[in-house]
Amino acid sequence: MWCCVSSPATQRTNTVTTPVAPATAVVLPAGSRTPARRRQRKWAIVRWASPLVLLALWQVGSAIGLISQDVLPAPSLIAEAGLELIRNGQLADALGVSGWRVVQGLLLGGLIGIGLGTAVGLSRWTEATVDPPMQMLRALPHLGLIPLFILWFGIGELPKVLLVALGVSFPLYLNTYSAIRQVDPKLFETADVLGFSFRQRFSHIILPSAAPQVLVGLRQSLAIAWLTLIVAEQINADKGIGYLINNARDFLRIDIIIFGLVVYALLGITTDAIVRALERRALRYRS
Repeated sequence: MWCCVSSPATQRTNTVTTPVAPATAVVLPAGSRTPARRRQRKWAIVRWASPLVLLALWQVGSAIGLISQDVLPAPSLIAEAGLELIRNGQLADALGVSGWRVVQGLLLGGLIGIGLGTAVGLSRWTEATVDPPMQMLRALPHLGLIPLFILWFGIGELPKVLLVALGVSFPLYLNTYSAIRQVDPKLFETADVLGFSFRQRFSHIILPSAAPQVLVGLRQSLAIAWLTLIVAEQINADKGIGYLINNARDFLRIDIIIFGLVVYALLGITTDAIVRALERRALRYRS
């Protein structure tokens, strides 16, 4: 049997070298990203347009007499009332007083809520002794305590600040407590291996892990703070946005009343946006 074996020289001769094209990066055309951006712009326009359309319908309904001015004044009249308050300086004074009440209540309630939430989250004994009374107090409608607060603390600034602090403390307490209990146990095991002290555990493990949920509690607390202030300033207030609303009620100025409510809403949205910006900055490491 004959077997044909080609020599190495023959193999080199018969080998055909195919030229390989240089690798080129695949670049998507710029137009392929356009539909997604167009959809985002479309929904952004819709979100902004829907309130404007409602305002336009409201204005048209008031102009043709479909909506009574004694029940709901036109947006233009409400805007004129707001300009009047801005020109005479009443709005600036009221914003300063109401804002300071919220800041005081937020600081006091934040210290109580975050402090107790941290203590309960770190200690089983504290949980057994502190958490039951906190849950009982949380079940009470804090705005229903206004008559008691007036009897206990009078009709000055103190009951208003304490009401705001009471409403603010519970969301921060619950979120802080829950955030600490949900920290990954493996992180504590790693800390034991590395020999971390309590201070190092708190600053390097507990605080970064709990920060996102605590900031969510802060956003909830701000909304409750403004809601509580709306009610607190309706009772025996001689300054603030609530005083403007009460004074307008006595003079049947519905336009000023609605403008005051709009100011409350804008303050709530603004403070929430500030906390969201703080949240993005503080938690930028997560992205």
